[in-house]
Amino acid sequence: MLPRATLEIPGPTRRLDRILDLIAVCRYSFHDLSRVQLSRSGAPRFNMPFEAGLAVAIARSRPDHQWFLLEARAHRIQKTLSDLGGTDPYIHRNSPRQLLLALTDALVRVTRQPTLAELDEVFQLLRTEANAIRRSHGTLFGARAFRDLVVVAVDFATRIGPSASR
Repeated sequence: MLPRATLEIPGPTRRLDRILDLIAVCRYSFHDLSRVQLSRSGAPRFNMPFEAGLAVAIARSRPDHQWFLLEARAHRIQKTLSDLGGTDPYIHRNSPRQLLLALTDALVRVTRQPTLAELDEVFQLLRTEANAIRRSHGTLFGARAFRDLVVVAVDFATRIGPSASR
C-alpha cells in the first residue's frame, strides 16, 4: 500500500478529476477534517470535507473503497459536519504519535500491521529526510518531492517493518 496524492499526477488533467481518479483506484482514503483552516486571505479552505464527500459517494458505488475521517478533537465533527452522524472519526489531538495510533486503529483489519514503535521510527527518519528533500526541491508539495518522500518512506518501512525482523 503506497501513499498517493494528486500532485504526483502530472499533466493537464483538472485537479478534481485527478482526485476522483485516485479515490476510485485506492482501497483506502483518509480525510483529516481538522485541516479546515483559514487561508492567508481569511477564507476557510474546505478541500478536506469536500474530498471526504467525494470518497463517501465513490464508496457507495464501489463498496471495497473504505474511507476514514480523522479529527484533532473528539466530538467536534458533530458540530462541523452533522450529516456524518454515526461516523466516528479517529482522533489524533494534533500529535504525530497520536496520528500514527489513529491510523493503526483505522487499519487494524490489515493482516500485517507494524507496531507503533516501528511507525514512530519510520516517522522520525522520514521527518529528517523530508528536511533534506525540502531543501533540494524547495517544497514538499511537488510531484518529484512527493515521489522522493514515498520512496524513502517505503525503504525505511521495508528495513524496519515486521517482515524485516523475521
